[in-house]
Amino acid sequence: MRTGATGPSRSVSIVTQTCVRPERAEDFARWQGETSSLIQGFPGFIEQRLLPPAPPLQVDWVILQRFASLADAQRWLGSPERQKRIAGAAPMLVGRDDVHIVQDEASGIKPAPVSAIISTRVKPGQEAAYRAWEHKIAAAQSKAPGLQGYRFEPPVPGVQEDFVAILRFDTEANLQAWLDSPVRKALVAEAAPLTEEFHSRIASSGFEQWFRDSDAAGAPLPAWKMNMLVLLMLYPVVMVFGFFVGTPVFDRMFHIPFAVSLFMGNVVSVVLTGFLVPWIAGHFRWWLQPAPGRERRIGFQGAALLLVGYAVMVLLFLHFF
Repeated sequence: MRTGATGPSRSVSIVTQTCVRPERAEDFARWQGETSSLIQGFPGFIEQRLLPPAPPLQVDWVILQRFASLADAQRWLGSPERQKRIAGAAPMLVGRDDVHIVQDEASGIKPAPVSAIISTRVKPGQEAAYRAWEHKIAAAQSKAPGLQGYRFEPPVPGVQEDFVAILRFDTEANLQAWLDSPVRKALVAEAAPLTEEFHSRIASSGFEQWFRDSDAAGAPLPAWKMNMLVLLMLYPVVMVFGFFVGTPVFDRMFHIPFAVSLFMGNVVSVVLTGFLVPWIAGHFRWWLQPAPGRERRIGFQGAALLLVGYAVMVLLFLHFF
């Protein structure tokens, strides 16, 4: 286990990355949903978020569990209930889990579009030299394009043994460019005599970023539900923008090439959809996270309602446009 120091007034988050056998992905999602129900009863628990794999960059499942204090997080990590749950999940997993405890920002840990979690075990007696090296790499990566944030968590005696660094970037390309850069490779080689073990794992987020508030309990949201809500907001945006702006302004007035016009329309659509999807997700929380035992019935009702919504929009656009 790996952790960071915490202050008395700050919450902490347990960040777990685990590799699931592809054929057991659905079983793991169900297992995680059951675990989410269990953890809600533990003292100090605030929220849980689940980031499914996003290949090719992120192949792991990432679970963020937020607690009011380090003591609360440790209580959950050492609980018999959690140990029993972990034993039940073992046949679904490949390799070892990476478990970190990090001190939250004022409003809780905030995953960026893509993050790298880097664990380093330092040789005894080399801690001061490693901290000095960390200042050097922090200064270098501060110049990396797309960097959104950097967190450095030292070991906590009796809790974990590793130093943990969390890098947050705006895009996968910018993160990978920094990880592969000659500057970083030279710095990592410089630190090799100071360390016993070093490895990193990457976490990224897509549509689930828009649904985060609706997913506070941590149960994984089905991709087909997220896709249906995205389509509900994306279709009218594309239709209205294309009818009032794309065709009359871009095409007829300015004669912008179709490839450029389409790109500009996509930019506007993505931006507007990013605002609209969280709003509609809040209104469909009853469908995204139905009460236990009613999943099938509520899932059918919500899907039927959305299909009716699609049909109404198509008919309205056919009639008025």
